[in-house]
Amino acid sequence: MLADDHERVTVTDTDARETAATTRLPREIWVLVGASFLIAIGYGLIAPALPSFAVSFDVGVTAAAVVVSAFAFVRLAFAPASGRLVTRFGERPIYLWGLTIVAAGSVASAFAVEYWQLLLFRSLSGVGSTMFTVSAVGLLIRIAPAHLRGRASGLWGTSFLLGGIAGPIVGSGLVVVSLRAPFLVYGLALMLTTGLVWWQLRHSTLASRADEDGEPVLTFRQALRHRTYRAALASNFANGWVVFGVRMSLIPLFVTAVLARGEEFTGIALAVFAAANAAVLLVAGRFADTRGRKPPALVGLALLAVGTVLLGQAQEPWLFLVASLVAGFGSGALNPAQSAAVADVLGKKARGGGVLAGFQMSADVGAVLGPLAAGAIAEAWSFGAAFAVTGGISALALVVWIAARETLPAPDTDDDADRAGQSEPEHTAQDAVPECCDLDSVRRR
Repeated sequence: MLADDHERVTVTDTDARETAATTRLPREIWVLVGASFLIAIGYGLIAPALPSFAVSFDVGVTAAAVVVSAFAFVRLAFAPASGRLVTRFGERPIYLWGLTIVAAGSVASAFAVEYWQLLLFRSLSGVGSTMFTVSAVGLLIRIAPAHLRGRASGLWGTSFLLGGIAGPIVGSGLVVVSLRAPFLVYGLALMLTTGLVWWQLRHSTLASRADEDGEPVLTFRQALRHRTYRAALASNFANGWVVFGVRMSLIPLFVTAVLARGEEFTGIALAVFAAANAAVLLVAGRFADTRGRKPPALVGLALLAVGTVLLGQAQEPWLFLVASLVAGFGSGALNPAQSAAVADVLGKKARGGGVLAGFQMSADVGAVLGPLAAGAIAEAWSFGAAFAVTGGISALALVVWIAARETLPAPDTDDDADRAGQSEPEHTAQDAVPECCDLDSVRRR
């Protein structure tokens, strides 16, 4: 009896350890999450100072706006090159080099003495930004187990969001000291972050490539043959249009012109959206890992569409806040699901910098086009029409997702086997590759 009891206890302890191992995110994920938080704080640090710093060089408002938009434009333009660099050299070195470039550009901006220097250094930071963004997503795919990709994406997104909220608070205090202080602090903080990430990942087998010559390459054109990847591009475009574009450009104008409220109410509305987004990200990630990628993506797009349309119809402040809450829930539900779906399509062993760059660019294009199109519609017709068209973009992405394939790997299926084409097509990126070959036969040209 004692022997039986001892054996039963031993088996139970072993099962418990195995269960913990399969539900615990690797240490490397937490390193990336911490770095994401620090990077996002830095973005917020310089946000209050950048326009005023540009104007201090005796330039007009338009020139100051060019400095702000140059960062986003360079990110968009350099994304394809970043994808090729990730495919060629790997995620970890490009991630570290990207952080280093942004750090150097930020410190250099603090010592700029002419307008053109500030514009040049901010553009340089945009190059580094897209390098570490594309490579960070690639590292998440490589490191996170297939059944935890949703949670890893949700955690990474939450850290970036919380850092973005905290950054402007700290930055506003630094601006009192000097307009150059936020840039210098951000650059030095990024240098420390780069050293920390290098130290933590330098011996990591999860973050490195075991056999680069044997790794298949999935190109952007091949990935486009996968219905789920096309759906992820559509939803990320809609997310960029709504969240990074129209939300930041049209909401302040709507609050002033229609609701007749001041800037403080705009801040409250944006905070409500961010809080709802953060509250849902982790829950949505867990749901995507257990029930599938499609359900939270569909629900998220539906809420984003409804919430955005309601924003343009709101005539009372409380209804506007409710609409912001709904739209925030939608964005939070969507992001982990679409990121995990892209990871499923690519797989942890395939090199696909172009696939990741294309996914990032879809949001950047939406963020650029959204404010321009919505602003023109609001000026020609009304704010209600502008928000309705914006909601319609999310609805169109929802239609694309309805036709998408569920990519959540089966619980008993090894992700590496999926990438080799040994599992059912429902759980692989096989249909993204020409019929004459599987992923293992695709090689870098």
